[in-house]
Amino acid sequence: MAQAMKIRQDNAPLVLAYMGPGGKIAADEVADGFGMSKSQLAETAGLARETLYRAERSRGAKTQGRLREMLEIISRVSEWAGGKEQAMAWYRAQPIAAFGGRTAESLVKDGKAAAVRDYLDHVALGGFA
Repeated sequence: MAQAMKIRQDNAPLVLAYMGPGGKIAADEVADGFGMSKSQLAETAGLARETLYRAERSRGAKTQGRLREMLEIISRVSEWAGGKEQAMAWYRAQPIAAFGGRTAESLVKDGKAAAVRDYLDHVALGGFA
């Protein structure tokens, strides 16, 4: 079943591939799917390292929100980036000029995921980057 969750339907948001039956994002599956530890995933999402090792905290609203924001942004760029792994690399390392050279990861950590999504919508509609 875990392998089936990692397979993404065409045009389906990446977040759905990692969502469990209870509607919660399975942090273990996300970490496995991107080839990182739970500590690395927590850092990437702007969470404390131990957060994803405690079941009650990994299902909490803040944790779920950060994971959802990260996956939504990665999902939006995965097609033009060449896949989810490349989209994760973009998310973590590519400076965005419109945000003073900050990365999407940095912006999400600061609670500015909506600004990144708006930026990606703007670029998708043909706006300048």
